[in-house]
Amino acid sequence: MRENNEEWSIQQIAKLAGTTSRTLRHYDETGLVQPSRVGDNGYRYYDADALVRLQRVLLLRGLGLSIPAIAEVLEGHSDDVHSLGLHLTWLRAEQGRLDRQIASVESTINTLKGGEKPMAENMFDGFDHTQYKDEVEERWGKDAYAKSDAWWRGLSADEKAAFTTFGAELAFDWFDAASRGVDVGDEEAQALAARQYDWLRGIPGVPRDAAGPTKEYFVGLGEMYVADPRFAKNYGGEAGAAFVRDAMSVYAERNL
Repeated sequence: MRENNEEWSIQQIAKLAGTTSRTLRHYDETGLVQPSRVGDNGYRYYDADALVRLQRVLLLRGLGLSIPAIAEVLEGHSDDVHSLGLHLTWLRAEQGRLDRQIASVESTINTLKGGEKPMAENMFDGFDHTQYKDEVEERWGKDAYAKSDAWWRGLSADEKAAFTTFGAELAFDWFDAASRGVDVGDEEAQALAARQYDWLRGIPGVPRDAAGPTKEYFVGLGEMYVADPRFAKNYGGEAGAAFVRDAMSVYAERNL
């Protein structure tokens, strides 16, 4: 327990966090973020520990995770400093992507203001939907990319959110396992590799056999995670991506 005994009312926290009292009450009812105490008047009050937990919840909500998914993440990652450190790494990678988008849009605006036509190659830095197109087509063919691209474009907003949420949860757990020095052959790392395999199984166009993605594709994708910084940043950088690659390689040798 932290020594700071200061408390804030639910109204104060709602204002500071940019949320609502109703949302905070819902977090309390679901056990996600409970107040440090409830006054005789029924008002909820929050101490520093509760605020740290709320910060983690809001960060995870920003990634699109559902409340049940957030509860699972918090249960499995109880060390606040460690978990926030992992999330900071992730946020910095995302910040870099957003900075590129901002610079791209600003450049377009300035070009249009000057009465000129923007150059296509300067307009889409940081817009990531098709950023791996060339790599995918080179390694696995144009048909593989076309099928996966058509599948993604055909998903509803909720389906895209669900798929992205699964990937976000998985990347977070890869981060955590790598930072704790888990052996790539251990049960925990292999369970993550199995989840990675299942995640990829649902994508049309992925080279596959009767069971799912082929061994060659699965191992090759792991190599791409390390070789391409755009992939590696999803796992905290080259070292994190190497952990994912090696665990995937072990999984492939044992199961595919």
